[in-house]
Amino acid sequence: MPKASAATAPATAPAAAVAVANAANAAATRTLLDVNVLIALLDDAHVFSRRANEWLDAAPRRIATCPIVENGVIRIMSAPAYSATHRASPEQVADGLKALAEGLDHAFWADEVSLLDESLVDFSRLHGHRQITDAYLLALAVRRGGALASFDAAVPLAAVRGAARRHLLAL
Repeated sequence: MPKASAATAPATAPAAAVAVANAANAAATRTLLDVNVLIALLDDAHVFSRRANEWLDAAPRRIATCPIVENGVIRIMSAPAYSATHRASPEQVADGLKALAEGLDHAFWADEVSLLDESLVDFSRLHGHRQITDAYLLALAVRRGGALASFDAAVPLAAVRGAARRHLLAL
């Protein structure tokens, strides 16, 4: 069968090319993982564990963590209420987080942005206290030229000046 030329290629070819380019760019971009994504990667019983691991395994990934995310993972997973069947100490959770980071192309991003920086955050675009950490993590990802991976597709892009769709990866 002859190869399709640009003139005879189906209309979906450009869309497919864009999808391939976007996938390559997404794999090259360092991605800050939010707390729930990291927990899903560490806990096979998490409701989104499969989704997170499939994303991680689909292509080489360049990931990032920051103090807020690392602290959140350790705090949540070591809490007695986290699991009735599996108790983990803060040290055990930290060891699991460290092992995950060491097994990947990982970078640690220091907390280097402030929500008080009016050139960075537009509080009029936030609709409640549950969006504060999301806005902060998105602002950090934008500042570092990366993206934020989250299970929450409703992270408020408009609240972070300079944020675009490419800065948010909704898993």
